[in-house]
Parts: sequence; structure tokens; C-alpha cells
Amino acid sequence: MAKDALVSEELAGKFATEKDSAYLRWVRAEGLDVISAHYVPNLRTVELKPWPRRGGRGVFINHEASRTSNDCYVCEIAPGGKLAPQRQLYEEMILTLDGRGSTTVWNDAGDRISFEWKVGAMFAIPLNCWHQHFNGSGTAPARYVAVTNAPSVINLYDDINFVFNTVYDFKNRFAGEPDYFSAKGEQKGFLLTTNFVADAVNLPLMTAKERGAGGGHIRFNMARGTIASHISQFPVGTYKKAHAHGPGAHVIVLSGEGYSLMWPENEAPRRYEWQVGTMIVPPNAWFHQHFNGGATPARYLAFKHSSPRNAQGVPISWISRRLGGTQIDYADEDPKIQRMFAEALARHGVQSRMADVYEAEKATLPPKAA
Repeated sequence: MAKDALVSEELAGKFATEKDSAYLRWVRAEGLDVISAHYVPNLRTVELKPWPRRGGRGVFINHEASRTSNDCYVCEIAPGGKLAPQRQLYEEMILTLDGRGSTTVWNDAGDRISFEWKVGAMFAIPLNCWHQHFNGSGTAPARYVAVTNAPSVINLYDDINFVFNTVYDFKNRFAGEPDYFSAKGEQKGFLLTTNFVADAVNLPLMTAKERGAGGGHIRFNMARGTIASHISQFPVGTYKKAHAHGPGAHVIVLSGEGYSLMWPENEAPRRYEWQVGTMIVPPNAWFHQHFNGGATPARYLAFKHSSPRNAQGVPISWISRRLGGTQIDYADEDPKIQRMFAEALARHGVQSRMADVYEAEKATLPPKAA
């Protein structure tokens, strides 16, 4: 929705019991705090509390706009420690924030493999496989952030025992392949099919001129899952086009510094500064726009719920509003946005590289709709 349309307490009371869900009841039972914000300044330093069931420390990050589609949590493993083994009927994608360690994955058929990870590694847990994470350091904690589609699965079944204790091997997801978590992959277009990325910060990207400013882009399918994810990077002195999509995009800054603007339709943009480790979660249908305000290239990783696409399979957030999509062309953005960007660059002594970008856009700019 475009903005929070508030109603009377009387009307709200008639829907109060429907606001709760099986997923929210499970979250409360886990005993962790929930950060219900769409901006977290630094995932690496966010406060955690003991998580008895997992054997580590954690916090849920679950904005109202994503609590029914997908969720997010940060977990820390103590020096020399390990988490309890777990299996689940929902998908999970992980980015390592700090430290190094290893993970073991196995199924009921007895197939078992282990792999190592360090800061910047990204991987997915195969559906319903047992898995256990180990901290490889005896002196420093290891921390990761994960995005899952637990809300939709737990709400669907409303049976925690079934979600976490069903004996079934999805062999099309994992069948004990010894190279399952190698860094190999098959790329078609923007999509890289792989189960492990050793270094998301330095992974080579493809040019994506459609998002503006000559940035790089790559999309992932991991463990044959349905959680969408991509990495985008944009050069110094540039920024990306504004766009909007559905809920559940968890944007994690991997390198650089700058800021993002987010706003509901017909409202003023709100500014959020970011650095390495910042997370931004745009609410459902809010426009958002990312700006590289620093002196080095900026890169982010987004774990997402599925977004609407056109009949050709192209996300509508990649399509100009002039053509019926939700991407705002540079020519149509508020002039204040360009002035704000110039001021941000001036603080770092960086020159804008957008003049040529604005000019190049004119050659492909669709005509405005009547």
C-alpha cells in the first residue's frame, strides 16, 4: 500500500484477532527481540540476546511489510562454538557478516558434506536438510544474517513440529553431491545458478544499463529455491533509478558508503545513510533509490520475496513508469534529488558522473503516456 491508512479504533478492534498469525506466535516463543524497522544502521553491531534453542545469540529483523512473505534474522556463534542441528521446511539464504567457520549438511539417506566459509560468503540451505554451523575461530565470534520464507510456510501449516521435524528428503534439492557447495555455477543472462559464493564483495558482475548509471548486476538461484536475490554495484559519482516493488526486499550494503531515499507514492522522500553492514527494507510498494555518495564503488546484496513481472518475465521494477512499470526515469525525477546528490558528493570532494548518463537516457526514453 502507498501509505499507512489509519482507521478508527472501533474498526481496528474488529480485525484485531486477525492481525496475529502462527508465524508471529512462533517468533514470540523463540524469545528473541524483534527489530520492526525498515532501516538497521549496522548488522555487524546490532544487539543480540541468547537464543537457547539454537545455542547462539540472535535477533529477528521483521518489518511489518515483510512479516507475511519472508523474514530475516542475525545470529552469532560464540568463539569455538556451534549451533544446534536444525532442519526445516522453509528455505534459507545466508550471508556471513563476521568471522569464519564451516557448515555441515546432511539428509536422512545419510549423505553428508561440509564446507568452509568466511566474511562475504553467501550460500543457501537445501530444503529440509539437516544442517549445523560451526565457528572456526577459538577467539572471535562468527556472525551471519539470514533471510527465509518461514512466515508463509509456518502460517500455511500452523504446525511447528511438522515444519521442523518432517522426515523427507527432497532429492531434487540435495542428493549428497560432493561438489554441491563448490563455487561452480551456470550463468544464463543475469541469472547465476549456484549454491555457494565465496566472496560476494568481489564477485564479477554484468553490466546493467537498464538500472541507470552503468552499474553492475547479477541474480542468483541457490539450492533450487524460490527466494530471489541479486547483487548490484554502481560506480563512484552515480546513483540508481528509483523503483518500487512488493514487500520483503532486504538490502544489505557490502561495500562503499552513501544513502537511500524511500517514500510512499505522493509523499516526500525519507533519507537513510548507509555504510558496510547497513540493512534497508523498503516497505511494500514504496519507491526507493540508492546513491553512491562516497569515493569508492558501492555494492549491495538484496534477498527478496518474489516481485511482479510482465508477460515477458521482466520485473516491473526494471520497466519505466512511462511503459507501465514502476521505475522512474532520471528525466522524471524530482530536481531536488539531483541537488541533494551534488551536495553529498561535495562533502567527499567527488565529482558527479551523471551528466553523460542523463544525456544518454534521452536516446532511449519512452514518450510520456497521455
